[in-house]
Amino acid sequence: MFTYTLRRILIAIPTLIVISFIIFALLDLAPNDPTGNLPMTISPEVREKIRLSLGLGEPLHVRYFLWMKQFFVNEPLNIIEQVFEVSIGDSENRLRVQSWATRSPVVDLIVERIPQTLWVVGMSYVVGILIAIPIGVISAYKQYSWFDQLGTFISMVGFSVPTFFTGVLLIIIFSVNLQWFPSIYDTNHKVTDWASFGFQVKQMFLPVLVLALYNAAQLTRYMRASMLDNLGQDYVRTARAKGMSEKVVLLMHVLRNSMIPVVTVIALSIPQVFSGAIITEQIFRVNGLGQLLIIGIQGADIPLVQTLTFIFAVLIVVFNLVADILYGILDPRIRYD
Repeated sequence: MFTYTLRRILIAIPTLIVISFIIFALLDLAPNDPTGNLPMTISPEVREKIRLSLGLGEPLHVRYFLWMKQFFVNEPLNIIEQVFEVSIGDSENRLRVQSWATRSPVVDLIVERIPQTLWVVGMSYVVGILIAIPIGVISAYKQYSWFDQLGTFISMVGFSVPTFFTGVLLIIIFSVNLQWFPSIYDTNHKVTDWASFGFQVKQMFLPVLVLALYNAAQLTRYMRASMLDNLGQDYVRTARAKGMSEKVVLLMHVLRNSMIPVVTVIALSIPQVFSGAIITEQIFRVNGLGQLLIIGIQGADIPLVQTLTFIFAVLIVVFNLVADILYGILDPRIRYD
């Protein structure tokens, strides 16, 4: 397992380098101009000076290697300095990836938005998994029962109905009519005591519910199909013939093997947590990474979009590796040596 993991990491390094160049080149060659949002009264000469001040006068490969140095060397050094409160080299003059719109470091903007994304989108994904697995198991075990038919119907509706419709519907019911929960997420709210924690839970409830239902609807279908596929296998009949209880057969044998394809879906969907639920964040005014990406695209903030997109690519590669490792843990028959 260690050799396999090391080999995958070594393969991932050149893969990420190629991905970073493709992302950088595509966004750099896109017809977006950072001066496009400036007033029309600004002369072309001033616009050109602004472009040169942003480093756009250098060739593509020069700007790419500068971005690579800033992202892979300067930013990690800055993080180490902040975490351990030490000074490494000339930290004051160290170039960092700067946002064109705010002229502030891109990594600082991302770190500022991560808590909101994890509070809402991350929690919704956890809740969705906790809902989907038991429903999928029971639906498969009691196939064609009223519980299975009801669960299948709800899953189809939850997966088919877009989140912007569900979000607006829940706002009308719980915020406008019943006035139980706020419709706008207060990003500046800080949890300091039990009262503030209660308010945090209340303002999280609607966006978490919308995303949890969508995630659960998708995962339930995979869980049910995988369970049905394993319930008819020979090892299940053998376990029952040996006198094992139905609970042991279902939970210790069938569920473990059924989780293998589901783990793939869960692991590969985790990067979506960090990318944020763009539509839901817009509906509930959650200042997460999804909204940050939209702001970067609308403002032609290429460094911000490049950095966010590459971070999402890194997460996809990492969780691909995590999924493969979990295969070996869930199924002893899988060997990587």
